[in-house]
Formats: sequence, C-alpha cells, structure tokens
Amino acid sequence: MHSFHFLKKTMGHCVFATAALVFGGASCLSQAALDAPQLAGARQVFDGTMLPAVEVATFSHSDTLFPVNVVPRGGAVRNFEKSPRTLGKILFHADGQDFDLYDYLADNRIAGLLILKDGKTVLEDYELGTGSDTRWISFSMAKSVSSTLVGAALKQGLIASIDDPVTKYVPGLKGGVYDAVSVRNLLQMGSGVKWDETYTDPRSDRRKVLELQLAGKVGGIVSYMKALPRAGAPGTIWNYSTGESFLVGALLEGATHKPLAQFLSETLWSRLGMEQDATWWLESPGGMGLAGSGLGVTLRDYGRFAEFVRNDGVIDGQRILPEGWIEESGKAHRFGSKMVDYGYLWWPLPKGDPIHAGAFQAIGIFGQHMYINQREKLVIIALSARPKPDAAKSPVPDDAFFAAVARALQ
Repeated sequence: MHSFHFLKKTMGHCVFATAALVFGGASCLSQAALDAPQLAGARQVFDGTMLPAVEVATFSHSDTLFPVNVVPRGGAVRNFEKSPRTLGKILFHADGQDFDLYDYLADNRIAGLLILKDGKTVLEDYELGTGSDTRWISFSMAKSVSSTLVGAALKQGLIASIDDPVTKYVPGLKGGVYDAVSVRNLLQMGSGVKWDETYTDPRSDRRKVLELQLAGKVGGIVSYMKALPRAGAPGTIWNYSTGESFLVGALLEGATHKPLAQFLSETLWSRLGMEQDATWWLESPGGMGLAGSGLGVTLRDYGRFAEFVRNDGVIDGQRILPEGWIEESGKAHRFGSKMVDYGYLWWPLPKGDPIHAGAFQAIGIFGQHMYINQREKLVIIALSARPKPDAAKSPVPDDAFFAAVARALQ
C-alpha cells in the first residue's frame, strides 16, 4: 500500500529502499538513508523521546509506523476560496499571560494551521518544514472521523440502532466484558470497562495494546479488550480509552463488511473534493483498521472533512449523517450523576467562554486539533509537534487561541 523512500528505523532494524547495503559496526546505512530524515519507532513516539526534527519527520510519514490501507480520493478537487476576512492583530490573555498569533505558532510548535470562515480560507500556514502535500498524523482525531462513520452507517441502515449491543456487530466480543455494552456506550467511552490510557507507562493498557499493534497479530486487540475487568455498569462511568475506539473499527467493519479505509473512501473521501489519498493504520497487514488513531491527512483535507461536519453532514444537498447526529456527537453527556465534556468521540468545549457555545473539537496527542464552531461558521485545524504525548497543558492554551480567532472574525 505504500513505499519507502527513506530509512525506517524501528526496534533495532533498518529497512532500505535501495538494494545496496553497507554494514559498518553496529549500524547499517545506505547513501539514500544518509540523505533522508531519521524516523522514530512507535515506542519512541509514545515515550515522547524524539528530537524535534525526528518528530516532525515521523509525524509527516505516519505510514512507516504500522501497516496502512490507502483511503482513495476521487473526483475534482474542491478548492477553498480565499476569504475577504482577515485576522488583523490577534492578542489574547490566558493563564495570567498575554499572547499573540506568533506565540501560538512558535511556542506550541505548530506544523500547520488552517482557519476557515464561512468555508473560505482566512489563514493557511505551514511551519517546521511541512507543506501542503504533507500527510500529518491524526493521532486521536481519527476517533472523531470514526464516530462520523458510525453516523453514516446508521443513516445507511448498516447499524440498526446505537442502542444495539456491540456484540451484534463484533461477535468476537461475545462471552466477555462487553456483553452488556451498547454501541452508544462505546461511542461515549462509557462502557464501564477498566482501562489505563497512560501513554508513557509501559505497564498501561494503552502501551500493552501498542505492543499488540507492533506484534501485528490479527484479532489481538479484540481478544485483549474482551478479557479486561469491569470497573462499573455500562453508562455509569466515563473512562477515556483508545482501546475502546479501536473496537469502533471492529464495529464498523462488522456492520459494513468493508475495510475501514474503504468505507471512509466510499462515504466521504471520494466525495468531498479531497486533494490527496489518505492513509490509515491497520492492526496487521490485511487486519482490522485502527479507528482510534493513525490517519495520515493533509492540512486542507482535514479542513474539508471539518467543513463537512460543520455543514451538518450534508454533501451537495444529500444528507450523509442522520439529522441531529452532529449536535448529539458534539455535546456533553451524563454518566450517573455527573456531566462529562465528551460526546460521541468528540470533545465539547467546556462551559466558560460564551464564544465557544456549541463548539466542539477532535483532539489528538502532541497537539492535534480540529475545532468546529457552527454558530460562528468557523473551522480551525492546528497540527503540532509538541514534545510529549500527554502534556497537561499547551504552552499557549489552544482554546483561548480559538476564542481569539472567533472574536476577530465576528
């Protein structure tokens, strides 16, 4: 599905695009590799132990970390018009400090920034050596894309109801902890299944599933998830779980009888005027699509997807998502007596700044954001290369920057 044009270094191995190998000491190098960027391995990524240039090169070539399926584009490219609106001078105050646009770009290590107002480009900026043809890794923004595909499958009648049991579509989960869990529970990460998401801890569930990804065994992730313990009844506890989002991939493939990448292509990618094919990680060659992470997409194509969502899931007048799906996906939900700022694999903006009323976003580790504000007719895509996966805060608060942009364009 993809080819190597550079050295791939993972788990002590070297892979070359050329046949001529030169061995010396403990290293193996080709001339092509000497001229190519060094790339990190998956464990190094999740440990957050990458030099800045290595991180950028790796995030720009996410199809080297795991096997991928291609998500084909189709039809004529739909270019964004240039907006007559300009940002002007962005100044905002957050966490006791004053910031501007340049602080946000530099301090947050922004690799690509796209701002769309009324579907037109206000700002498009590339940094850190990236460009318009760079496919940047989504990390968990893929979860929100997968949620959208669940809505499409529901609209097509491939999923009868989100209150169906997950095991109806993923028979491999029967007889385990997911027996009483609904599709809705899965989308809300409210299954009640115990899970530790800590990225940098090799003992966490997230890292154990990473090892299963690296092993590349078909069915390994579903088997691991089935055997987890329960922390509470379904619908009573919220617990962020990438493993649960991987089960959304199993759900979609079970309901549609198609690879995840194919369903995305047929439903959206071939119809939205995308500029480039995307890539999407697999559990193993020919295995399950990893719905929770691993999309490789250009900045403008992220923008085209976000515009589809902002426009309530309609393409050329045809409704692709059920009415009300986007609103329900992007709002907080109740778990027991507690409201949690999490929708159907989307993050509502916390209550506070009124400019964010009704806004929601897709978020990925290392600073990936897809902000959608339907009321303000605003989309912001921020692709970043921050140093650690699970940093508690950005150097410049993203939500405050998004609010400043929204106000500047009112």
